[in-house]
Amino acid sequence: MITGAHSVIYSTDAEADKEFFKDILKFTNVDVGHGWLIFGLPPSEVAIHPSTENGPVEFYLLCDDINAFVKQMSEQNIVCGPIQSERWGNITQLTLPGGGKLGVYEPKHARP
Repeated sequence: MITGAHSVIYSTDAEADKEFFKDILKFTNVDVGHGWLIFGLPPSEVAIHPSTENGPVEFYLLCDDINAFVKQMSEQNIVCGPIQSERWGNITQLTLPGGGKLGVYEPKHARP
């Protein structure tokens, strides 16, 4: 039935953000025409949270060691916010070259 998931990141500088995913994160990709890149993601998960209203949908990248990740990003001149410890994981937000924010966290929970 379901074979995967497709996420979309909207950007005011899509070219810079595509270069980040390709050159810094080193995600595999395919060009589906006219320079439109689709990136492969590592295994993923989805959580359903109770709320008083529907939306928004959030997107995070997961890592094994948030401190090492922040250090690697710093070496590539990518700015990450302070690491916050939450019940479910340690989280930071990195600033994409296009100016958008992307959450990254090291889960404390078991992976499905």
